[in-house]
Amino acid sequence: MKIGIIGLGTVGEGVLKVLSTERSNIFEKSTADIEVKYACDLNINREFSFDFDRSVLIDDYKVIINDPEIDVVVELIGGETIAKNIIIEAFRAKKNVVTANKALVAKHGVELFRIAKENQVSFLFEAAVGGGIPIITPLMESLVANTITEIRGIMNGTSNYILTKMKIDKLSFNEALSNASAKGYAETDPSYDIDGIDAGHKINILASLAYGGSIKFKDMQLSGIREINTIDIFAANQLNCTIKLIAHSKLLSESSVQISVEPTLVPNLEILSKVDDVYNAIETIGSYTGETLFYGKGAGMDPTASAVVADIVKITTGTHIKSDYFFNSTKVFNAVDINTIKGSYYIRVSSDFDIEKSPFKIYNEIDNYYIILANDISRNDINEYIKNSQEKLILKMMK
Repeated sequence: MKIGIIGLGTVGEGVLKVLSTERSNIFEKSTADIEVKYACDLNINREFSFDFDRSVLIDDYKVIINDPEIDVVVELIGGETIAKNIIIEAFRAKKNVVTANKALVAKHGVELFRIAKENQVSFLFEAAVGGGIPIITPLMESLVANTITEIRGIMNGTSNYILTKMKIDKLSFNEALSNASAKGYAETDPSYDIDGIDAGHKINILASLAYGGSIKFKDMQLSGIREINTIDIFAANQLNCTIKLIAHSKLLSESSVQISVEPTLVPNLEILSKVDDVYNAIETIGSYTGETLFYGKGAGMDPTASAVVADIVKITTGTHIKSDYFFNSTKVFNAVDINTIKGSYYIRVSSDFDIEKSPFKIYNEIDNYYIILANDISRNDINEYIKNSQEKLILKMMK
C-alpha cells in the first residue's frame, strides 16, 4: 500500500522515521507492506535525524491527493482549517485518511465522518487521544461488549508535568511552566495545555465514542491550572491528596452526559494520583469489565508516531472494524451544567472573607487564606456564598 504523509513536524517526522526504518519488521508482524511514496512539507531541504530516500519529499500536497496510486493520506499538519480541507479533498479522491488531529475530530468529526461514509473510505485517529497509549481501538473493539458508563483520566502531559514539578520540587506555577517550556513540553502559547482545551478535545472524542452519540465541544465546561498555587499544593498534601487536571465524563441518561475538564484533588490511594511527569492515564468503567486503566506517554514524536502507524496497518490489512464510530449517528447528547451538580469541594478564599456569615467552617488557615472543605453542595451555591471574597478558588474533590 502506498501512502502520502502531509506535514513533517514532530509527529510527521516520527511517522516517516518509523516507516523508513521498520518497514520490513512491520511486514513480518502484520503482512502490511507500506511504502511512503510522498512526504510533504513546506521545508523539504531541512535536515532529518535518520536516513531515508529523500526523493519522496515534495512541497505540494495536491500531488498526493491527485495520485491514483496513493491509498492512504496521513494528515499531520494540525489546525482546523487547512487540515480539514485536505482531509475532505482526500475523501473525495476516494482515499483513506489517518490523522492525529484531536481538535479537528472533536469539533468537526460528525461532518468528516459523513463525507468519509459517502465516499466509502476509512477515517482513523488513534493518535488523537493518548499519544502512544492505545485507547480508541480498545474502546471500540476490545470493550465492544460493554456499556461504558464513565471515563476519567489525566490526558495532558504538559499540565501534569507542571503540577508534578509544583508538588515534588515546590516550584511556583510560573517556574514550573518555564521549566516545561525549556524542556519542549509547552508550546510558545501554552493555553491549550494549561487551560484544559487539549484535554477537552480528548475527553470529548472518548465520551462520544463510548456513549454512541456526539457531544458538542462548545457545550463543555473546561477549567485549567493557571490559578493553582503553592498553597493549594501544600493544602492538598495535608489532605493526603494530589492535584491533577482531570478530564471526566459520565453517562447520566439516554440523552444527557456530564463532561468536564478541571483541576481536582485526587486521594493518594487512587492510581491517578501517582501518574506523574508527562505521563497520561485513562480509566474506563464498563458494564462487564469494571475499571480498566490505560497508562503511558501521552505525547511526543515516537509514541504518537507509533499510534499513527498502527492505524495505517489496520487500513492496509483491513483489520479495523468497518464502522463510522459514533459519527454516523444523529444522536446528540446534552451536556449538563456541572455547576449544578452536588459534590465535595476544596475552597480557598482570602482572609477578608466573612466566615461567620457563611455556612462554612475553616479547615485550615495558611498565610492570608482560609481553606474550606464543603460536602454535598453545588458549585453555584458555593459561588453565591463566597462572591464577596476578594480572591477565591474552587476545586473538585474526587471521592
